[in-house]
Amino acid sequence: MEHTWDLSFLYSSFEDEAFLTDVKKWPEMIAEQKALLAADIDDQTKLEQLFELDEAMSALVDRLYGYVSLTLAADAHNAAAAQYEDKLALISNDSRLVGSAITRYVGSLSNLEEILAASAKLQPIAFALREMAESARHTIPAEIEPWILQMSLSGGSAFSQLRDKLDSTHTVEYRGESLPLPAVRGMAYDGDSSVRKDAYEAEIASYKKIELPMSYCLNSIKMEARTLAKAKGFDSVLDMTLDSNRMDRETLDAMITAIREYLPHFRRYLRAKGKYLGHTDGLPFYDLFAPVGKASKAYTIEEAREVLLREMGKFTPEMAQFIDNAFEQRWIDVYPREGKSGGAFCASAHAYDRSIVLTNFQGSFSDISTLAHELGHAWHNRCLAGLPFAMINTPMPLAETASIFNETMLSHQVLKSASEEEQFTLLEASLMESTQTCVDILSRYLFETEVIDTRADHAMTVDELKDAMLRAQEATYGDGLSKDVRHPYMWACKSHYYSSGFNFYNFPYAFGELFGKGVFAQYLKEGDAFVPKYCQLLRSCGSGTIAEVAASVGIDVRSADFWRASLEVVKSEIDRFCDLCEKQ
Repeated sequence: MEHTWDLSFLYSSFEDEAFLTDVKKWPEMIAEQKALLAADIDDQTKLEQLFELDEAMSALVDRLYGYVSLTLAADAHNAAAAQYEDKLALISNDSRLVGSAITRYVGSLSNLEEILAASAKLQPIAFALREMAESARHTIPAEIEPWILQMSLSGGSAFSQLRDKLDSTHTVEYRGESLPLPAVRGMAYDGDSSVRKDAYEAEIASYKKIELPMSYCLNSIKMEARTLAKAKGFDSVLDMTLDSNRMDRETLDAMITAIREYLPHFRRYLRAKGKYLGHTDGLPFYDLFAPVGKASKAYTIEEAREVLLREMGKFTPEMAQFIDNAFEQRWIDVYPREGKSGGAFCASAHAYDRSIVLTNFQGSFSDISTLAHELGHAWHNRCLAGLPFAMINTPMPLAETASIFNETMLSHQVLKSASEEEQFTLLEASLMESTQTCVDILSRYLFETEVIDTRADHAMTVDELKDAMLRAQEATYGDGLSKDVRHPYMWACKSHYYSSGFNFYNFPYAFGELFGKGVFAQYLKEGDAFVPKYCQLLRSCGSGTIAEVAASVGIDVRSADFWRASLEVVKSEIDRFCDLCEKQ
């Protein structure tokens, strides 16, 4: 089995004539859009032609950016990819300007509903057009937008790229070896406590080499976010983020209220794990991901594939076939290496009905769960297949639905036939993930809120950032974590803080964790009859607000009671885990 992904379905190389042709064609299509906007034709015809062109251009851009960004994700040293990344960013600015002009045009149409009713071509994208008309109120003024976008190339976008280069080329001195950061962070899952502790200490020490440029990247990106929020007429960066996520404050507040209420239970889990591992004052950070129980084992990637096919196929045979195809067609880049991005992600190639998955597999059951998670995103992409590009824009909170559903499904299936010893290990793996997506995510939300608020006054120093992170961890992990062994550099190693244009890239994970569990609970109630409803839910994620999509399966996300019910599922796992800890 091949262990690197295959991007040849996009282009064969950066010298590929098809690639070079598409690079030239993109500006030509932008010029066509401009000409259409200026054309003296009726509004219905203009809209129809604009969105026919938009569909073709979206497919082209999907190919270009996919090939460039995925190449860099697997090889940060690829000079050709870096060169084209800069070139495409310049073209993208022109495209964004025309996109804003189209948004303003749609927003100016007082008879939009009449046009939609009369046009069979536009009805499939009616939601996107109505949303565009509403968002016209928050476009940057036309006279200054070109300059803001141009400056972003040497501002937020540049600092985001710098952060990615710092991260992917950063090495850690561990026991006499110089290793990539993802490899050392992956040692947090090692069965040897001395390896975990030494890796943690080596990682923390290594950040001294990059802490200053990382702090500049973070401060600059968040200052740009504040500026953009004001330019777009939002009261805050959070309001701008919620708007782009089709989410309201009522939903966010309901979810955070419930998570805060359940923090004592997460801390109870952490203390129980700490006690099991021999700690008396909470769990040290380096043991957050420590495997427990005798049932823990290392898996090969071939064994991981077998587990996924067997267990996920119990949801529906089509899921097993889909996962097998992902391995067979080399959708997945498996192992960590120098120059490769850390973490894991799934990217969609919508025009090809294909997904591309990056992971840094090292053999733990958590790595199998990560594969299930990313292949959940891929399944979501499959459910969106055939829709216009304008209707696949899934807000980040809903984007985690299928991934968390997959994780929950995997855990549920494996636990059913597990011995008590295996339950102990598997429950811990599940709780470890839930703690990250609820407790750690809340700490990141608190930290980013403070950085954005403070940035109105000054750029935060490295020491201020470290202190803010430790206080956020205290407010969330509390006595579940050892006070003396936490992670003051979590702001430096998490790429989500540095995504220019994507702020608060944290609470969507908590939403996805709890919403996914809630949807899975619906599946347990309804069984096989729920499968088509679930797939339709995923297909509708780009076609309504979060509250509307949730309501389609009977969920009220504005009610804290829904979130409490999902957290009760986690609490029951904590109760069982703590009982098993006592037996161990």
